[in-house]
Amino acid sequence: MATLFIADLHLDPARPQITALFERYLAGAEVRGADALYILGDLVEAWIGDDDDAELPARIAAASRAVRDAGVPVYFMAGNRDFLLGPAFAGRAGLTLLDDGTVHDIHGRPTLLMHGDVLCTDDLAYQAVRRQVRTPEWQAQILAMPLEARRAFAARARADSKAHTGSTMESIMDVNAGTVAETMRKAHVTRLIHGHTHRPAVHSFELDGDPAERIVLGDWYEHGSVLRVDNDGVELRGLASG
Repeated sequence: MATLFIADLHLDPARPQITALFERYLAGAEVRGADALYILGDLVEAWIGDDDDAELPARIAAASRAVRDAGVPVYFMAGNRDFLLGPAFAGRAGLTLLDDGTVHDIHGRPTLLMHGDVLCTDDLAYQAVRRQVRTPEWQAQILAMPLEARRAFAARARADSKAHTGSTMESIMDVNAGTVAETMRKAHVTRLIHGHTHRPAVHSFELDGDPAERIVLGDWYEHGSVLRVDNDGVELRGLASG
């Protein structure tokens, strides 16, 4: 049996074909035959709260709940787009919530699981915003707003994020190698799996003289991306969107 990892789906009503791909994939044989499915953040383009009454959250909940009901655990770790997703939705969707930086044993190897944004320490502007929006006070203030006000706020936040991405050097928005090494060292692991950067790859390197591995999950903007880990190794591949 394999363990499956996905991230950065950025599901959005404006891209219905990707939502349909997500539903098909979760209903398919690979997921239903897995020992676990991990979603490492940015499942949606924007999460405005567990009380969102739009169609998309209901479809996501139905798809993931069906996987859990079939006996496959579904783990969810928040990203920078869906950090407001909480226990209420997780209960409806059959998700087990994970803290960013959780270590799980994946086929006999301790593996550090992250969304990946905290590793991008060269992007000082982003990290400052992240610290602000992750405070309980800021989140409580946002969640106290009416749904329509939150939808408008999320739209502005997406526009600001797009502007920041367009004006910032790609190297600054990538992970910092020193931060990666120190994070893995503190977690006592030689394997890290994360998303966020949209640069799918398997990076092999040395960490304090030992072979180490950093696996970056792909995004789902144009098509799906999945990492399959089993006793034979790892396979990082794309999914056809047709």
